[in-house]
Amino acid sequence: MSLEVERFFSEQSPLASEVASFRPRAQQREMALKVAEAIRNNAILVVEAGTGTGKTFAYLVPALLAGGKVIISTGTKNLQDQLFQKDLPMVRDALKAPVSVALLKGRSNYLCHYHLARTESDGMFKTREDIKHLGRIKQYAKVSDSGDKGGLADVPENAPIWMQVTSTRDNCLGQECPNHKECFVLKARTEAMKADIVVVNHHLFFADVMLRDEGVAELLPACNTVIFDEAHQLPETASLFFGETLSTALLLDLARDTRIEAAAGAKDFAPLPQACDELDKAARDLRLVFKKEGRMPATATENFKEFAPALKTLGEKLAQLSGLLEKQAERSEGLENCWQRAQALAQQLKHWQSGDETDQVRWLEVFHHSLQLNTTPLSIAEIFEKQIAGTARAWIFTSATLAVKQNFSLYQNQMGLLNAQTACWDSPFNYAEQALLYVPTGLPEPNSEGYTEAVVQAALPLIEASKGRAFLLFTSLRAMQRAHEILTAEFDRKGLTYPLLLQGEGSRSELLTRFRDHGNAVLLGSQSFWEGVDVRGEALSLVIIDKLPFAPPDDPVLAARIAQLNKQGRNAFMEYQLPRAIITLKQGAGRLIRDESDRGVLMICDPRLISKPYGKRIWQSLPPMTRTRVEAEAVAFFGASYSELEKSG
Repeated sequence: MSLEVERFFSEQSPLASEVASFRPRAQQREMALKVAEAIRNNAILVVEAGTGTGKTFAYLVPALLAGGKVIISTGTKNLQDQLFQKDLPMVRDALKAPVSVALLKGRSNYLCHYHLARTESDGMFKTREDIKHLGRIKQYAKVSDSGDKGGLADVPENAPIWMQVTSTRDNCLGQECPNHKECFVLKARTEAMKADIVVVNHHLFFADVMLRDEGVAELLPACNTVIFDEAHQLPETASLFFGETLSTALLLDLARDTRIEAAAGAKDFAPLPQACDELDKAARDLRLVFKKEGRMPATATENFKEFAPALKTLGEKLAQLSGLLEKQAERSEGLENCWQRAQALAQQLKHWQSGDETDQVRWLEVFHHSLQLNTTPLSIAEIFEKQIAGTARAWIFTSATLAVKQNFSLYQNQMGLLNAQTACWDSPFNYAEQALLYVPTGLPEPNSEGYTEAVVQAALPLIEASKGRAFLLFTSLRAMQRAHEILTAEFDRKGLTYPLLLQGEGSRSELLTRFRDHGNAVLLGSQSFWEGVDVRGEALSLVIIDKLPFAPPDDPVLAARIAQLNKQGRNAFMEYQLPRAIITLKQGAGRLIRDESDRGVLMICDPRLISKPYGKRIWQSLPPMTRTRVEAEAVAFFGASYSELEKSG
């Protein structure tokens, strides 16, 4: 297989005719050979490959050449779709490999015939939009082969009606469903079972590993290779699924579904809808205990005197509904399902209240419309290690950001991959010529009042020099909103006409489309724009980062992990907080140079990059850009960029 891999990444590569931009790269070839070796030996391999390496082809080629069944898990549904629709067909055609490919998403992405019919007959809609969207969904259900809601562009993915016409693990009737034979979820799973290559995403993979719900568990026994792309997201995703979450939204869903089922199968039993109303009220009252959104440890609820009685009332109302459902369960599959759900939720609530485990942290998250009660393991290493132990298959973990100065210890410790092979390849881009790292002088400490104002004032000369074409990345939504206010006023004062885009004014994909189309826009974003965003060419020539992205120390899960490490006599800051911040910063910095012809300035405003002893470790982990602290040099870089572009144009 090695000779085949070598040939594929040579000047004579079949890809050269398929991909106009294809160039042989030593890093890509070496990574592909390393992946091929891991697949051959059923080994565990952790790989960092810098931006521009072409890591997707570097794992696809050996995976397809090796044969056998392969599961590829990506960070987002967008990446999933790109792999399935573009990258995989391209490599398959170039290799002339006779492999079948399937796309498997979580069940909430597929229309449910049963819930569609129930919603239509129930007739309870909050808005006229819901009624209009339902009509389109109904037509789509008749003509679609997949039932994937992504295939219906006329109804936004975040439209509230989708929750009513798709199933969840809790409200799926399984084989008891009258529409079982035409089920879109079942069809997608059946196709995945038959396929050689199955593309999933991390949430789906871990939901399945833990809950045995989404079809991946059935795939794993026959699988020869598992590949995680964007693997830096796994510790967070795995923690979510290796823990437990109970939300008021789930309880409201139970109340709603029970009402619908009662109307269809137990109209003569009046106590049931009344109990639903009481549970609904109890869930909403629990959420209303908290005035502000945010996270807090379970111990902090002692400061809210209404919390304990509201939680007690919720437990009583849930138990009451469960008891009534037990008496009516035999009247329909739907009522039976609601009873099973009520029992499971009651058990989860008791488990959260008991708080017995010392290796887990209990915490709450308050959202605008809901409250989540969470239990998260302090470490997922042992759990994940058990999941992958004792199986004769290859496990490949790859991302552009997994290591700190080529050291993978944080990632290996987090994921329980201490015996994994590791490999690291730098980006093939010429960062010294293509990019400039600028750290301005004279900025105050990041926690001081007026810091965001100082950041914007320092950024303005560069925004003008780059003629817009900038991302401003913030570590908090509050700082992002404040910066937007200041920039709006400054643009008005200076007569600057660059379009100003703000995260939240549309979906991420909509904002990026507008950013590219304008060609001179300034986009302000927070967490969701630090990674997975690819803007090539002149449209993005300046990336400004307000602060080093240390996770907030008052985050309950982080605080508990820090306390545990310090209790063990270890240095939580150097071993855990700093490496995490570096990996996040590398993601943000990676937005700037996406192509061999890109040029631009990365401006990091945080003075700690220079003033703190750990600062050197941070900037040494970034790509080897030319560095400056002189504003005039950063401004002049854009003049040089325009000259270069004019010459090449």
